[in-house]
Amino acid sequence: MVDAAVSEKLEAGFQKLQEATNCKSLLKKHLTREIFDKIKDLKTSFGSTLLDVIQSGVENLDSGFGVYAPDAEAYSVFNDLFEPMICDYHTGFKPGDAHPPRDFGDLETFGNLDPEGAFIVSTRVRCGRSLAGYAFNPCLTEANYKEMEEKVVASLAGLEGELKGTYYPLTGMTKEVQTQLIQDRFLFKEGDRFLQAANACRYWPTGRGIYHNVDKTFLVWCNEEDHLRIISMQKGGDLKAVYARLVNAINEIEKRIPFSHHDKYGFLTFCPTNLGTTIRASVHIALPKLAADLAKLEETAGKFNLQVRGTAGEHTEAEGGVYDISNKRRMGLTEYQAVKEMYDGLQELIRMEKEAA
Repeated sequence: MVDAAVSEKLEAGFQKLQEATNCKSLLKKHLTREIFDKIKDLKTSFGSTLLDVIQSGVENLDSGFGVYAPDAEAYSVFNDLFEPMICDYHTGFKPGDAHPPRDFGDLETFGNLDPEGAFIVSTRVRCGRSLAGYAFNPCLTEANYKEMEEKVVASLAGLEGELKGTYYPLTGMTKEVQTQLIQDRFLFKEGDRFLQAANACRYWPTGRGIYHNVDKTFLVWCNEEDHLRIISMQKGGDLKAVYARLVNAINEIEKRIPFSHHDKYGFLTFCPTNLGTTIRASVHIALPKLAADLAKLEETAGKFNLQVRGTAGEHTEAEGGVYDISNKRRMGLTEYQAVKEMYDGLQELIRMEKEAA
């Protein structure tokens, strides 16, 4: 059973969601009174409650999704809420489905999406990974953060070739280096209001840092939203090169660090929108003709299971007409299929932009 204070906050949060007529989150849609009453008194072995799961979505009624998993167990303990939301968000993933085994596919089937350099500013493919045996942000202690960082640093120190680089801890980082890395969009800032409300930023900046190679085309974020974000990126539209670098990096890091994996949901992450492959393949792209009608661009992108965001990602505006377009589906399909959806959809959007009057 949860204590009285948590129980009171849960009831108040549920009522707030019910009364929020403008709230369109999947949390509001799926947290019925029946499900709420069924899971409101449950706890994981880490002590996580339903309040830990829903508090960000309750505080931020403009959330699209609205929940986070405070630990890996939460996906099972609060599955009555997680599963319908996961199936609703991850198009094609149905109750009872299991995520397929990992398959990076044939890298040779990809190429450069924009060889002339007319539309795509940059290409980026990232994935999230959680270290096996550790909870997620809301349940981590300061000692956990330090221990995890030590493991990550030791593992990354063994990378060679184009992956070889340097780790920069946020703790003790000079203001100049920090500011430069943020401006370059290589380093993360402390969590936004959605993550803050989910208790994802405790003991900041302990245990947080960034690793990057010499060319800054390969990055690893340590203990931002997820334990690890592994990122491959470069200017232009050469998706094949970017994806190949990421696959190489994942394989190398996994030799050194065991990752959390779930038979049903694939690789586990803090936010359920990233489950499964955890792959997000994106481009920064200018499509001025299609973007003249943003609603139409979003609708067209949606037909290819693509998501349109502002230049700096979710909850941001487009700068200079440059949008961030990525695959939306990460679950119920392989890594290769997730990237292929983005590849095929972008080819079609570029074709439509060229043909637009």
